[in-house]
Amino acid sequence: MRPPAAGRALPSRGPARVPNRLASEHSPYLLQHQDNPVDWYPWGEEAFARARAADRPVFLSVGYSTCHWCHVMAHESFENPQVAEVLNAHFVSIKVDREERPDVDRVYMLFVQATTGSGGWPMSVWLTPALQPFYGGTYFPPTSRWGRPGFVEILTELARVWREERSRVDQSASTILERLRRHGQTSGPGAVAGVDVLDKAQAEFAVAFDRRHGGFGNAPKFPRPSELLFLLREHARTGAAEPRDMALMTLRAMALGGMRDHLGGGFHRYSVDAAWRVPHFEKMLYDQAQLVHAYLDAAQASGDPQYADVAADTLRYVHRDLADPAGGFYSAEDADSVAPEHAGEAAPHRTEGAFYVWTDAELRRILDEDAEPFCLRYGVEPGGNAPFDPQDEFRGKNLLYVARSLEDVAASTGRPLADLQTTLAAARQRLFEVRRGRPRPHLDGKVLTAWNGLMIGAFAKAGRVLGDASLVAVAARAAGFVRARLWSESDETLLRRYRLGATAGPGFAEDYAFLAAGLVELFQATGDPAWLAWTLALHRRLDSLFSDASDGAWFSTTGADDSVLLRLKEQHDGAEPSVTSVATGSLLTLAHLTGDHAMRRRAEAALGAFRSHLGRAVPLMLTALSTYHSGVPQVVVVGDPAAEDAEALFAEVRQVYLPTAVVVPVTPAYRDDLARLLPWVAPMGMREGRATAYLCRDFTCRQPATSAAELRDHLKDWDADLR
Repeated sequence: MRPPAAGRALPSRGPARVPNRLASEHSPYLLQHQDNPVDWYPWGEEAFARARAADRPVFLSVGYSTCHWCHVMAHESFENPQVAEVLNAHFVSIKVDREERPDVDRVYMLFVQATTGSGGWPMSVWLTPALQPFYGGTYFPPTSRWGRPGFVEILTELARVWREERSRVDQSASTILERLRRHGQTSGPGAVAGVDVLDKAQAEFAVAFDRRHGGFGNAPKFPRPSELLFLLREHARTGAAEPRDMALMTLRAMALGGMRDHLGGGFHRYSVDAAWRVPHFEKMLYDQAQLVHAYLDAAQASGDPQYADVAADTLRYVHRDLADPAGGFYSAEDADSVAPEHAGEAAPHRTEGAFYVWTDAELRRILDEDAEPFCLRYGVEPGGNAPFDPQDEFRGKNLLYVARSLEDVAASTGRPLADLQTTLAAARQRLFEVRRGRPRPHLDGKVLTAWNGLMIGAFAKAGRVLGDASLVAVAARAAGFVRARLWSESDETLLRRYRLGATAGPGFAEDYAFLAAGLVELFQATGDPAWLAWTLALHRRLDSLFSDASDGAWFSTTGADDSVLLRLKEQHDGAEPSVTSVATGSLLTLAHLTGDHAMRRRAEAALGAFRSHLGRAVPLMLTALSTYHSGVPQVVVVGDPAAEDAEALFAEVRQVYLPTAVVVPVTPAYRDDLARLLPWVAPMGMREGRATAYLCRDFTCRQPATSAAELRDHLKDWDADLR
């Protein structure tokens, strides 16, 4: 585990300057810009008042600390005194960390996407003093190139338009804002869609599926685990092979490709090519968490332990490199770093992937006689192996990916397969140790509640599925961290962010929904009713602060901040899933845990509200719909989880892929408290002093099992009955 992230800031470039207002902020992204000559303001009333008093437009720059093109634009423009002079003379400039203020980001990204047809970060938007957007885009080069207008030219022209065509600007901004207000409207109350919608969505995925490389569509390819979870869920519901095979092929391709870090574990942000070979080297916490869920489901659905190995390896990376010493999880690692050959320079240039890539000569020097099998296995070539290098950053370098099978390498080198596996493992460890001495990518050391919720769920589920109590302990420790630092018991409210002892908030809907989903997994892994009670409290607050009573979905914000002009609802599951998708899935599980019919009706209302939006854009909502039609059976195991007889029963449950089932451990330490929350488990006891398993559906249970063999037979019959 790394030390606290305070020492992992990006190196400054150029001569030292007097810090601007951002120096007093806690966001790593804002702190990266504290030495810019731009007269930056953080988002807040001081900046707004300045814009109104000076009657100047606002230049809003939104990004995050591990964003490659944010660094590029910062170096080219925001560190440039001439560009800063133009900004300072004509605009009030505001910096926003999209990860701390997703509410602000969401409003203006909607504007940029609506007016340009695309979006991304850095996001550059110009606003009236009333914060209404009138022009926007993403990255702008300092001067015109690549078919993009230059930043200085845009600034100059917008300053002229503001002076000379003000009424047109105001009218355009007002009109656009009114159009945006209509975005996010759902269908309103309605019936839950039938299984025909699930069949249609599966067919849509099949049409888009890349049958050569896995994944969907062409380059770039993003890992959207919610798509794969839906397909695996549909396999479980219907028994059809095609959805399972699409998911397994995609997960295998990602695990073998360059998008996975084959030395240190974890996955990079996305692949810039169709074959998963060349990654964008960022590592995001939310990707790791969601991919762990997908690989665990794949392991159970396929019976192939390699998928479980990938999940465990990913969690080792997170625990080692993204864990705060007190228990929470950091947000991300940068794509950029200083190449080893430039380490120690006064102002070293940072390039994408420098920490991760290798020359052939370097590998052969380090690995000596073991270099040949390693290079064959991982596609290393003397002149470099990057098939796609748009920025010419990988010339002569190798990006590791699994190029040849172990059997092929064994045949080519004449080494026995068992010896080869040992050799490759030792080579990976040797290179990992060498790599640790390189300049590391910047670490974003803020702890976000929502993303920690996702990761708590990943560790807890992995511990349950893999039978590893140490993983459950990591999840419980992280949950305790969030409860101690980001949760107020007195008024049941969450804060958004923790960093180096400082917190910021308030929490958004995703913080409540994602944390609740993680705690549902933690309860199933531990049986501790405290996690279940907290989950129920989070859902109460989610409803009271964010629900839209008119249609059953949830807003992203409370609407209390007047500076956020639109109160929006997410209508797609992107890199991060939507609040409504996550909350609906949790409610279906909680309804079958507690017997609370109001929770089921709440989930049905959300599914009904999204009935006209169901399709590839919302795969996690499709997963919730699949769960709704499959039902949520209960697997109750009564006994001491540390005892051999209870572990034997849990081991049998782990062997069967029952993705909609909720697991309820009833342990002696928690039995009485749990029965107060779930009265239906009170009559369930151990038979003849032995750990006992109950398989139930709609709270009606089969004959209990007290042996692994008996439970195995029950599970086989039950699995068939559930389809």
